[in-house]
Amino acid sequence: MEEKRIGVYICWCGTNISLMVDVETVAKEMAKLPNVVISKDYKYVCSDPGQDIIIKDIKEHNLNRIVVASCSPRMHELTFRKTLVKAGLNPYYFEMANIREQDSWVHTDRVEATKKAKALIAAAINRVSFHEALDSRSVEINPATFIIGGGISGLSAALEIADSGKKVFLIERSGRMGGHVADFDLTFPYMYSAQQMITPLIQRVKSHQNIELFLNSEIKEIFGYIGNFESTIHSKDGKETAVKFGNVIIATGLKTFDPSNIENYGYGKLPDVITSFEFEKMLLNGIIKTKDGKEPKNIAIIHCVGSRNKNYHEYCSRTCCMTALKYANQIRCELPKANIFDIYADMRSFGKGCEEFYTLSSRRNIKFLMFDQENDLPKIVSANSGDNCDMLIEINEKLTGKTIEVPADMVILMVGMEARENAKEIAHAVGISMCGNSFYIERHPKLDPVATTTNGVYIAGGCQAPKEIPDSVAQAKAAAARILATIAKGSVEVEVTTACVNEDFCCGCQTCIKVCPYTAISFDAEKKVSVVNEVLCKGCGTCGSGCPTGAIKCKHFTDMQILSQIEGIMKISHLELQEA
Repeated sequence: MEEKRIGVYICWCGTNISLMVDVETVAKEMAKLPNVVISKDYKYVCSDPGQDIIIKDIKEHNLNRIVVASCSPRMHELTFRKTLVKAGLNPYYFEMANIREQDSWVHTDRVEATKKAKALIAAAINRVSFHEALDSRSVEINPATFIIGGGISGLSAALEIADSGKKVFLIERSGRMGGHVADFDLTFPYMYSAQQMITPLIQRVKSHQNIELFLNSEIKEIFGYIGNFESTIHSKDGKETAVKFGNVIIATGLKTFDPSNIENYGYGKLPDVITSFEFEKMLLNGIIKTKDGKEPKNIAIIHCVGSRNKNYHEYCSRTCCMTALKYANQIRCELPKANIFDIYADMRSFGKGCEEFYTLSSRRNIKFLMFDQENDLPKIVSANSGDNCDMLIEINEKLTGKTIEVPADMVILMVGMEARENAKEIAHAVGISMCGNSFYIERHPKLDPVATTTNGVYIAGGCQAPKEIPDSVAQAKAAAARILATIAKGSVEVEVTTACVNEDFCCGCQTCIKVCPYTAISFDAEKKVSVVNEVLCKGCGTCGSGCPTGAIKCKHFTDMQILSQIEGIMKISHLELQEA
């Protein structure tokens, strides 16, 4: 049997770990454990110099197993697997101990956090001794791409891929393209025409020979795996079209918040309390009038409607502040004598040119008033006959500390953005995850912001989180670039930590088929055993836990590996108790 020679590397992560964990002491203690040849601590193990240390030690000390104790495997497990490959080791001879999120970040006692770090690393050392080499596997890529959503993100991604000579299926559930941008008049901060921007994109998509467009259409499910997906497009006219493709981009966008439930604002009861999107339609038509057809003398704009409030949505919708400033400037140009009140909670003017736009707006005789978004919303009431306005807005103004009344003939509610009502259906159809706000979750918020945990499925635009036009376009083109890279390569490696069936133990009960969430298991009627499609399998372990005979195991998560990990934790914990 091969001698186990383990290298252990403990990361300081700046002060993220070292502030609460005595990494130097832990490194010395880990060096005493069986099979550990070398144990070191380093400030940033994930850095290039840190990886070089690992590669150098593997070669000099003939290491054949590596443990890194640092952050979450979601951050850098792939990074370190690639490091092992560079040093000539199989990437699955690696194990990672999370002593940041699971230890230093959740403790206030340095002594106890250090003890826990020792236990977690000892568990990883015990486990890595039972790791097995797994061979990489690749699949060929169908060069066609399936894009769901015909807003600016979907259009941008479709053109990027189609202009590269590759086939695109673009599906839009409504009867038109352009999404919300098609309803905009001007864009902030430079006041460019949205119509002049979006219309050429729509025309290019309609006429592009490599784009097959499906309007008034939906899908129910996507089957297959990266490189080899297939689905059926259902049109409203009853037509069904079967398509095959290699990658998917979800660009379904978002919808506006309905402010009817916010009693303070009287939306739906007071006729001239309108949403920002209703006001946008006025601007497109080139006329600003009240419901009675009058020109408003006093116009108020209220920010954060449905956003940054625990009763509605706690997140920021990102575009509202700058859109409000855009409206204020447009109103000033159209109605130069009108009184304009910008009623905000916090002014968030990030982005190129946006702070300058805010400064410019503040010099155009626009009155800025501040309110408490969390605890004290403004209240809109009908004015009395002698008030010389249609409505009054009662505000506890934070800058002056006084309660004031603002006259208004028109109130524009800057409604927030929220996920579409069919977001969960799309998530189930393509096999991706959602956050608590029903936006789609990216594989990694920093290192992989357009991919999802399902290989071959990417997200772009507002369906991932509220964002402005440049960010949506950038994300769409990034997703397109990722897809074009896989197409150019011709094949892509797929995960190998999948389930496998021991046919000698399989009783043919098919319990695994019923519980598999990825439809990755089928039944071989001739052999009377279950068979795993390893390309479809995601290694979730559901089948293994449900198998009554123990015929299924998951590669890289065998019983021996898991039990040894538990033993490692218990052993160190027991020693710590004895010392105490």
